[in-house]
Amino acid sequence: MSEPVKGTENHRRYEDSDVSVGRLFAFAAGVVGLVLFGVLASALAFHFFVHHTPMGPPASPFEDVRELPPDLRLQSAAPLDLKRYRDDQEKILAGYGWVDPHAGIVRIPVERAMDLLLQKGYPVRGSSAVNGQVNTPGAAAPPGSRLTAPTPVDGQGVR
Repeated sequence: MSEPVKGTENHRRYEDSDVSVGRLFAFAAGVVGLVLFGVLASALAFHFFVHHTPMGPPASPFEDVRELPPDLRLQSAAPLDLKRYRDDQEKILAGYGWVDPHAGIVRIPVERAMDLLLQKGYPVRGSSAVNGQVNTPGAAAPPGSRLTAPTPVDGQGVR
């Protein structure tokens, strides 16, 4: 076996075969074909859903216009709106009114409701026996064991 002599071997640093132009054009045509197929498929899907998806209830035969959503309403005076809202809520909390007239349910002011609870007594939780009676959750406390709200000594609510 003969070994090549140094300096006589061929050292090429480039590709010596030609690029296949036919394969390059075939690849480009394939990419263009896939893009066109995607556009065509999405257009067909769009037209299918436009024709087969209802747009809501049909318009009345007497009017030829569908109802449009209301115009955009921005809050132009937010502090005044908040004040008006809080005033309305305060009127509801501090006043009397009907919640359900047919069922006889009324709304009373919060202060009056707290006074009534203090007069009637708070419900007692637990099942401990008081004066021989067993208290159940939701039952009123016996008349002799009324609970009163703690009275604050200083302004911070601490006795």
